[in-house]
Amino acid sequence: MMKRLALFAAAAFVVTSASTCLPAVGDATPGGAGRLLTQQPLTTAAVLPSAAFTRAVTYTSTGAQGQPIVVSGIVAVPRGKAPRGGWPTISWAHGTTGYADVCAPSRDTATGPSHAYLGPVTGVLDTWITRGYAVVAADYEGLGTPGGHPYINGTSEANTVADIVKAAQSVDRRIGREWIVAGHSQGGQAALFTAQQGDARQPSLQLKGAIALAPGGVGLSQTVDFVRSAQPGAEAAESFLPLIVLGANAARPSVNPSAVFSDDMAPMVDAARASSCLTQLRGMPAVAPAKVFRPGADFTALSTYLNSQDPSRTTPRVPVLIAQGTADTLVGKAGTDGLVSTLCGRKASVDYRIYNGADHRAVVTDSVTDAQTFGDQVIKGSAPVGTC
Repeated sequence: MMKRLALFAAAAFVVTSASTCLPAVGDATPGGAGRLLTQQPLTTAAVLPSAAFTRAVTYTSTGAQGQPIVVSGIVAVPRGKAPRGGWPTISWAHGTTGYADVCAPSRDTATGPSHAYLGPVTGVLDTWITRGYAVVAADYEGLGTPGGHPYINGTSEANTVADIVKAAQSVDRRIGREWIVAGHSQGGQAALFTAQQGDARQPSLQLKGAIALAPGGVGLSQTVDFVRSAQPGAEAAESFLPLIVLGANAARPSVNPSAVFSDDMAPMVDAARASSCLTQLRGMPAVAPAKVFRPGADFTALSTYLNSQDPSRTTPRVPVLIAQGTADTLVGKAGTDGLVSTLCGRKASVDYRIYNGADHRAVVTDSVTDAQTFGDQVIKGSAPVGTC
């Protein structure tokens, strides 16, 4: 109980001033999740310039281990009068930034460690504001708030992405019930897990559709095997390994990073845990693939966990738009092709769009027109074009 109280009290130091009082907080169960804790004007580079306001918020949710958690994020609304029923909302699920608190997107600055990625994304989100959508964006569990970040845990991501929509209604009552989820890379996987939850997480809201841009997590457990077998490009994949294993440990404590990694990987793992985001990890000296993992390490628990987070295991309950670039070397087209085939086999409503020449980041900007057309269609209740 004391740990829980300390966790929620810590939210006061995340986005609020010392004079701000926190409301009483109950359990972050589905019935109590999405309770707004704090809000204040956002002053970071994550501000959406076309919005009437952008607020930094904290709210209640449920973590990967079923525990109550505090999550940070942003809420922005359009200028002018809301339509009848309130503004529709897009809940943005961000791509991989890192494991440390400094990697939280709501903390982005013009010189921040993840700004090269987050800056263009903020520009895209601003176009949703001008289209008449409220925009909310969760930092996810453990990014910017107490506790570890369970990287690529679909359930935790989906919880935080849905719960911020509920919390946003306490920021501005003009935010309506209808919403869509959209995400890129890690967030694309989050969008598919959110689509599987449907309205079960927040029954008072109505999830209308999901947009998954270059969805990550397909065959994620194979990343370990890829590095272990020293495949071409293995060293380039090393920067993701600390995030994958630390994230697995945050969700499943039985996965012990010290038992998985060799001592040679300690500098990179420690940096990821402390203050280095993905961009900085990529700049660290690579470790020879043969020296990444501890000799004789047992990968059973890690592989089992990662397999459970594969988005190909989801069954979306709402229409889904999946976007993929042909030049993407991080989330390959072949894997996304297989994902779409699997989802179609489950009778999901999938609109699969391919962008020639787009790499992993470019698909975010190249798909804007299609994504917004899809969003408008599902909000209006129209059936989008299907691929299956």
